[in-house]
Amino acid sequence: MRRFVLIVVAAAAAAVVMTRADAAELPVFPRAGLVVQDAPLRGAPRDTASLQAQMARGEALEIRAERGDHWQVWDYRRERGGWLRKGQVLLVPRGDGAATELLSQLRLARQQWGTEGLGLGLAAAYVQAATPADMAGPGGAEALDAMGTFAERIAERASTRDARPTEGQLAAQMDVAARFGLKFESFDVEEGRVQVCYDGEVFRRLLATAATPEQRVRAALALTRPDCLNPRATVREQEARDQWRRQVLAQVDGAALPVHWRNRLLMRRASVSASLAFAQARRSPVGAGGEAAPALVELAGIVPAELTEDDQPAYNDAVMRVNAARWLGTVNTARDFGSVSLTLQPGADGERCVVLAEAGKPVARRCSWGQVALASASLNREGRALALAVQPLDGWRELWLFLKEPGRNGAWRIEVMPPAPAQPGLGVAEFAGWVPGGQQLLVAREFRAEGRYRRSFEVVSLANLATERQSPEPALLGAFQRWSDPAWRGGSPIRR
Repeated sequence: MRRFVLIVVAAAAAAVVMTRADAAELPVFPRAGLVVQDAPLRGAPRDTASLQAQMARGEALEIRAERGDHWQVWDYRRERGGWLRKGQVLLVPRGDGAATELLSQLRLARQQWGTEGLGLGLAAAYVQAATPADMAGPGGAEALDAMGTFAERIAERASTRDARPTEGQLAAQMDVAARFGLKFESFDVEEGRVQVCYDGEVFRRLLATAATPEQRVRAALALTRPDCLNPRATVREQEARDQWRRQVLAQVDGAALPVHWRNRLLMRRASVSASLAFAQARRSPVGAGGEAAPALVELAGIVPAELTEDDQPAYNDAVMRVNAARWLGTVNTARDFGSVSLTLQPGADGERCVVLAEAGKPVARRCSWGQVALASASLNREGRALALAVQPLDGWRELWLFLKEPGRNGAWRIEVMPPAPAQPGLGVAEFAGWVPGGQQLLVAREFRAEGRYRRSFEVVSLANLATERQSPEPALLGAFQRWSDPAWRGGSPIRR
């Protein structure tokens, strides 16, 4: 009898153990899931069942039951249920180790292009599973950094010339991003192309966490992108925006960064400082203005040898913007060259007017709403040509030439040499020296406009301003080696 009792007890104990093991393996419903690949939502657990909806990678679902190889799911956004194959759904981890497991899966998704929707779903699941301490720590910073990176990738893909943001996989990714609270803005930047930009809310939150220096600089650079500035902003809005951009960039400690990230930070700081200098000069009285020295200092801190190939366009743009503004802050209102003199006078409606006088008599006058730098003025040895730097727009500087017609009593005329014969973008046309004989001028130009970039060093005829010789490097032109202006050689960033 005793032996029978022991057998029954042992059998009961084994049954309890088996029941617990089986229960641990069975899913407990309802449960959260993420769609891991674009898949059809069916009305029954069969591939031939009616199509209820097309699910995109990264969409969040509630799993309510299972049958064979299918999950029965409910889509709260569409308010519709259906069936998906188990291989098309990722069960969201739960329990004590859920946040750690989600972070590992998020790292894997971040390394794969095309998984942005799924990555956003994993990041959102981590934010939901993490504790406040996790979100304030390294894990939270990593999740926010990844979420912002996914949003940037989607925006970049939507900004290509042949992109169709309302069609196909791109439309599905943007729909998933919007479902997780990410917002995008669009700007018409040129004919046939729209710039799509993420508004950066996740990056703002990232800067308030215990982020690493590289995470902070990525966030700051994403928030201050020049190609995501609203081109329709007013002058006051532009200056306020640039002030905010400078504050964001100041939150990053450049000394703690690897040299290639420090280069990127300094390029952006230099560009923002140059834009602020122009904005301050634009609303200042004649003879006063913003100071370009901070931009020049930041540009000088860049290590060109450590620039990556991808950084080169941004470096060229930063150099052009700083070079365009480098004469700002000079307070000259008059320049006397003996035979001729220049005077800067206020004009109508805020214009600045340059008056050229010969023997004390005004002989030429031209006005501009831009910034006129009399300190840049240079008269050739023959006294019949004068060069002057004028910046009409942020990042765009022209070269004004005062030319005296042939003959003893020839009249003076004024010609304007822009950086390029194109719609203004970024660019500089600057005086680089006089060629003896009074027939030629050395000009350096660099521009990015209408989708083109070019840098050239030219020998220009003063008679008709035609380019007689040019080269992408000044060392390849003998005239630049012999006659380039010492001040230009020592001060212009275009000679990098």
